[in-house]
Amino acid sequence: MTTAFGEWTEMSAATGDFDLEDRHALRRVAGLSTELTDVTEVEYRTLRLERVVLIGVWSDGSLANAENSLRELSRLAETAGSVILDGLIQRRGRIDPATYVGAGKAAELAGIVAATGADTVICDGELSPSQLRGLEGVVKVKVIDRTALILDIFAQHAKSREGKAQVELAQLQYMLPRLRGWGDSLSRQAGGRVAGGGGIGTRGPGETKIETDRRRIRTRISKLRGEISGFKTGREVQRGQRRRNAVPSVVIAGYTNAGKSSLLNALTGAGVLVEDALFATLDPTVRRAETPAGRPFTLTDTVGFVRHLPHQLVDAFRSTLEEAAQADLVLHVVDGSDADPQAQIAAVRGVLAEVGAANVPELVVINKVDDADPVTLKALQLRERGSVPVSAKTGEGLGELRAAIEQALPDRDLAVRVSVPYTRGDLIARAHAAGEVTRVEHGPDGTLLEARVPPELAAELERFPVLGTASSELAELL
Repeated sequence: MTTAFGEWTEMSAATGDFDLEDRHALRRVAGLSTELTDVTEVEYRTLRLERVVLIGVWSDGSLANAENSLRELSRLAETAGSVILDGLIQRRGRIDPATYVGAGKAAELAGIVAATGADTVICDGELSPSQLRGLEGVVKVKVIDRTALILDIFAQHAKSREGKAQVELAQLQYMLPRLRGWGDSLSRQAGGRVAGGGGIGTRGPGETKIETDRRRIRTRISKLRGEISGFKTGREVQRGQRRRNAVPSVVIAGYTNAGKSSLLNALTGAGVLVEDALFATLDPTVRRAETPAGRPFTLTDTVGFVRHLPHQLVDAFRSTLEEAAQADLVLHVVDGSDADPQAQIAAVRGVLAEVGAANVPELVVINKVDDADPVTLKALQLRERGSVPVSAKTGEGLGELRAAIEQALPDRDLAVRVSVPYTRGDLIARAHAAGEVTRVEHGPDGTLLEARVPPELAAELERFPVLGTASSELAELL
């Protein structure tokens, strides 16, 4: 097939062989460089920005998928505050176990790093500790992988105590098997005089510096898990209160930067931060909303997903992501303007299945239709039957979405006709808040109430039946 990179020969379906030229070449991905072309702009660039070269290995799938993955890596790097100097893809039958790209290509990459003046190489995949060390030894600059990059972005965006604890836990779990010493620190003993007067428990033969670091990390991991468990308990209490009030729960899930927070704002006026950046939202936001008929429900914004979301993050954010597993409905938001929206859908459904939300009813919401290609949009709608196209930016389709949510929510309300004593005005208020009131009349003994309310509230109200001839009217109503 013909691409911006010239003529490519596809992998043979029968043999799995690659064209020799493809295997011997590093291919540049166009449009990734964010280096300044006007040197006068350099004044407002902060010094913390790193100059990076991206590298990916294309071992399966199509060239378009490989390019999209590297472009997404570029956006992740920009979100982390980096300047992209170059982006390269190598075609290989399998990932090299020693240096990720192979010895020859690692040496070629080192030349590109030296020529561009890069100080960091970011690999589009999760590298083992030995691969990180092997590639760093060749390119002579810092090497990080996709997982470390995503963890860094999460660390920058975490604001709440729970969010910070979850990110720190994920970082420590990632770091623990990758600890390494420099120079003689691997064999340096922490006991005796070397401990610097550390006190009881630090004297004697002691342990090496890296063993001390590992022990401290494990201790910190244990403490963080306890803290996160406490946060989970609090969230379960809140969910229990909502269930007692029979308020349906709707969770917004989707790919990062698909427009979940914008949709939450458009539906509820929540005023949540909206930013054109990956992982702008980490902390769940719960807001109250209503269907067109006035039925209340809660709407929860969750952390965005991404391809190859690090398993450390899924584990650390499990208590947060379980909001989706406990919901009555998942609004699966898809970026209709993305080059490969179907890959986004697959990535999100994979994470939802991992946290036990695969069987929760799902309503696919195709966002950003004002920027979407009509052909791509039509194909996506045909593939995802029952999906609702909207634009959180312009408001297009929001009425249809509210109606679709109302239809998708479980209908558990029961019809009641009761005479509530004036001393129980709280029940009348709850009927207005959690149900649909059709008639209210004030009599000598109490308030005549006709409504459709959740089962729990109906059980309480039925302790105050309407006496006399009202029984026949109640039978008619039911």
